Amino acid sequence: MRELILGGARSGKSALAEARAEAAPGEVVYIATAEAADDEMAARIEAHRARRPDGWRTVEAPQALSAALLEAAAPGRLVIVDCLTLWLSNRLGAGADIAADQATLLAALKDASGELVLVSNEVGQGIVPDNAMARRFRDAAGRLNQAAAAACEQVTYVVAGQPLTLKTPSA
Repeated sequence: MRELILGGARSGKSALAEARAEAAPGEVVYIATAEAADDEMAARIEAHRARRPDGWRTVEAPQALSAALLEAAAPGRLVIVDCLTLWLSNRLGAGADIAADQATLLAALKDASGELVLVSNEVGQGIVPDNAMARRFRDAAGRLNQAAAAACEQVTYVVAGQPLTLKTPSA
């Protein structure tokens, strides 16, 4: 089972992903994609770490997400990826080929065993950004979210802490 959890900033999407993992039997691996580029981001990362149960294994993968996902995924294990848009931002900043990275990630999603919960930001509902890099990020995030949603059996959108089911597994 693969689930994509989308939402805006501070919508509750990470908390929902973590609740899914706490309710699941078996081992949990948390793949974190954030990089601490400044003190404020370091504090955010530390807050996320502090709320994870001690039994969860954390893998830091700000760049090599596909490889980390394939290594972590296994039958009887739930893997959380938090989050796709931070990873995308890191890859854009590194000058990566985003289309190739997305294709590699989608292949990893297809090949990964066990349960996956992907977290991503919905960034396309605001105004058109005023600079080319922000527009490139917004467009790439929209394409990535669409592709991830298509690859997942379940898609949930979170608003104000409330999950809205967009897609459920077909019977």
